[in-house]
Amino acid sequence: MLIAQQKLNENVAEYILYMYQIEDLIRAYQFDLDRIMKEVVEPNLPDRAYLEHYKAWYAGLIRDMKSERIIESGHRLELQDVLVELSYLHNSLLTVVNDEKYRTLYSTALPYIEDFIEHSNLKGMNHLEVCFHALYMKLLLRLQKKEISQETEEAFDAMRILLAYLTRSYHLMKGGEGQYWNN
Repeated sequence: MLIAQQKLNENVAEYILYMYQIEDLIRAYQFDLDRIMKEVVEPNLPDRAYLEHYKAWYAGLIRDMKSERIIESGHRLELQDVLVELSYLHNSLLTVVNDEKYRTLYSTALPYIEDFIEHSNLKGMNHLEVCFHALYMKLLLRLQKKEISQETEEAFDAMRILLAYLTRSYHLMKGGEGQYWNN
């Protein structure tokens, strides 16, 4: 809860990846709030004063996921809204702002994104969502201590750098900074 809010305010890409992880955790615990609290939250909570806040937060996420029918897969609408904002920004940086650095980063990442689409079940997703799913897959591979080839690592890096630049631009935009946000 506190981590999610901090990430949303400071690094929207980390927020998205964190929330992917939280959604998967909820699914892994079969939407059982009591088990999540007992086995995940309580052992990792340094200050029990936040216990009820966390319980309410997880209960809200569980309620949202059930009502949005994303029991098996998918992401909450709130998270999708953030991805839509990032997509608009992505398109603006490429077409309206003509940000050369971003165009270069996107051109570098594009072959990897297309290759990832070809070898995955993400064919209906836009390129930014594919990048987030690829980086989430990298996180899961690392947690499983699986080896990542040099070529795959290069692909992940290209997507990570693209998202880092987009994240920086997103926070500048949200803060009203940057000369092109005010045009």
